[in-house]
Amino acid sequence: MNNTKCKRWISLYVQNEIGVLARISSLFSSKSYNLDSLTVGTTEDPTISRMTISVTSDDSTFEQIKKQLNRCIEVIKVIDFTTVPIHIKELLFIKIKHCSKEDKIEIFRIAQAFELSVSDYGPDSVLIECTDTEERNNDIIKLFQENFTNIEVVRGGNVAIEAISLSSH
Repeated sequence: MNNTKCKRWISLYVQNEIGVLARISSLFSSKSYNLDSLTVGTTEDPTISRMTISVTSDDSTFEQIKKQLNRCIEVIKVIDFTTVPIHIKELLFIKIKHCSKEDKIEIFRIAQAFELSVSDYGPDSVLIECTDTEERNNDIIKLFQENFTNIEVVRGGNVAIEAISLSSH
């Protein structure tokens, strides 16, 4: 077993019921496991939700997490994405406030160069949207922080699905 901590991904199919999210997240906090990211949404079956969870842990802790999740009665299936090719994306919004005309021109240039969406804008603000990997979103945030003084960042957490082919993104 590897004692090195690294980012790991789990996907859960759970019963779509009131309180399931709270019970799953409390399982993590009661064991002092830190969640890096947790997203949840209804699947094609309205009685089932799918969670994507990211944790930074070593091998033995990660095995404990999976065992405890498998014991939860609301959990239908636990999928370990550690060694599986996956497609994973995170939603990111960056609002740049108090923009001059020159700032807006630069924001639109950056958006075009990095294929970001301008979701909204007003007289002195611009809202950028990006759906990409966590690492790429980190780079986009850093770029905006380096170039603008008044930004607001909202991240939606990661969602992941097993790749169909052997490649992953």
